Amino acid sequence: MALGLLLGIGRAYRRKRTSSLNILTSKTGPRDYYKGKNCKPTGFHTRKGGYVVVQEKLPNYVVPDLTDFKLKPYVSQVAINTNTTEAGAAK
Repeated sequence: MALGLLLGIGRAYRRKRTSSLNILTSKTGPRDYYKGKNCKPTGFHTRKGGYVVVQEKLPNYVVPDLTDFKLKPYVSQVAINTNTTEAGAAK
């Protein structure tokens, strides 16, 4: 009896690795645990099962005007050797 009690206390105080404690997946969590895909919601669910999209929560992409852009869309796979100065400007 005393030996079982001592073994139980020893098991309780045994150190676990901290890496195994903070990783929670859908396999190791509760039955209804859903981790998700780290996406932010763009709206909210209504009482009748609908979904309302909030415009303030949608991502706003700012794209610059590229009408007079001098660079071409093609990038050569062959690198050209250039000599640079200390400031980083090409000679």
